[in-house]
Amino acid sequence: MRTIKSSGSGLRIAQVAPLYEAVPPRLYGGTERMVSYLTEELVRQGHDVTLFASADSRTTARLSPCCRQATRLDSTVRDPIIHHLLMLEHVRQQRDAFDLIHFHTDYLHMPLFRDCAGRTVTTLHGRLDLPDLQPFYREFDDIPLVSISDHQRAPMPPVRWLRTVHHGIPADLLRPRFAPGGYLAFLGRIAAEKQPDHAIEIAKRAGLPLKIAAKVDKADNQYFRDTIEPLLDHLLVDFIGEIGEDQKSDFLGNAAALLFPIDWPEPFGLVMIEAMAAGTPVIAYPRGSVPEVIEDGVTGFIADGIDAAVDAVRRLGEIDRRGVRHRFETRFTAARMATDYLTLYRHLLDGHDSLVEVDAA
Repeated sequence: MRTIKSSGSGLRIAQVAPLYEAVPPRLYGGTERMVSYLTEELVRQGHDVTLFASADSRTTARLSPCCRQATRLDSTVRDPIIHHLLMLEHVRQQRDAFDLIHFHTDYLHMPLFRDCAGRTVTTLHGRLDLPDLQPFYREFDDIPLVSISDHQRAPMPPVRWLRTVHHGIPADLLRPRFAPGGYLAFLGRIAAEKQPDHAIEIAKRAGLPLKIAAKVDKADNQYFRDTIEPLLDHLLVDFIGEIGEDQKSDFLGNAAALLFPIDWPEPFGLVMIEAMAAGTPVIAYPRGSVPEVIEDGVTGFIADGIDAAVDAVRRLGEIDRRGVRHRFETRFTAARMATDYLTLYRHLLDGHDSLVEVDAA
C-alpha cells in the first residue's frame, strides 16, 4: 500500500487536461471548463494541485504548460495528438511527485499508466457508444474510471467504474434571476444532434422569441447552412452566435426557459446546470443524462417531442425559479463535485479495490 499524507492534510494531485482548449476555455469547451472548476476548488480546499494544460491556461494551481496555446487556436498545429503524447510523457516522468493523477484525456494515457493505475482516476467526458471503443476498454478493464452520468455507462463492457460524479460549477459563477423571463434560450453548439431546428419550431408554436447563442464548428458548417440558416429569417428568432462566460448570467437569467431538445446520448449537458444556477428552468427531451439532471416539474420539464415541449412552455408559471436555484445549490456546485472526487481519491489511496458507488444525486 502506498503511504500518503494523513486525511487531515492536503493531497498532491495532478490534473491532466486536454490541450484542445485552454483551462478554462475562452468560449466553448465543456471538458476544459470542468477541469478548471475542479482544480480551483481543490486548491481552495487546501490541496497541492498541478495542472497539466496549455500555456494560455489560467489557474491558482501550479501550471505545467504542455504547449504554447490551445491547439484549436494554434494555426501551426497539424497533429494535436503529438502534443498530448508529449504531455503524457511529462506526466509519466513526474508521476512519483503526486499522490494521485486525475486524467481527463479519454483513453490516450491508459497504455502508459497501466502499471500505476491504482494511483489514477480517469473521468470519461464523452459519449461511449462508438464501436471502436469496445475492444479498447475490454483490454483496459483494470483502469479506475468515473462516469459523469449513469446513462453514459450503458454502452460500455464490464470495466472498473468507481462511481458517477455529476458535474458542478462554482456557486457564484452565475447570478440568479427570479423574475419571469421574456424569451426562450438555446445555448451551446449548432449540430444536428442538438436539434436547434426543434428549438426554433417550439418557440414559433409557443409564440415566444428565441435567442440562439451558439458556435458553429467547421464540421457543422454544412448543417448550419442547409438546415438552420434558412430558419433564422423569422421575427421570433435571434441568432447571437457564440458567447463568453461573462455573458451567460444575463443570457440565461433573463430567459423564460432553456430549450434542450437533444437527439443523442448526452453524457451530461453542462448548460442545464448553468441554466439552473441562473434560476432558469429547462425544457429538455428525455435523452442521455437528462432524467438524472432535470427534476420534472421542479427544475423544468422533460418533454418528449415538439408538442410536449410547447405545452411545457405554457406551464412555465408552475416552476418556482427560486426552487430551481435551490436545487442547483444542493446538487450541482463545484464544492459538491470536489468533495465527491476527494472521497474516491482517498478510497483508492487507502488501497480499497471495491467500487465507491454512491448516489450521485
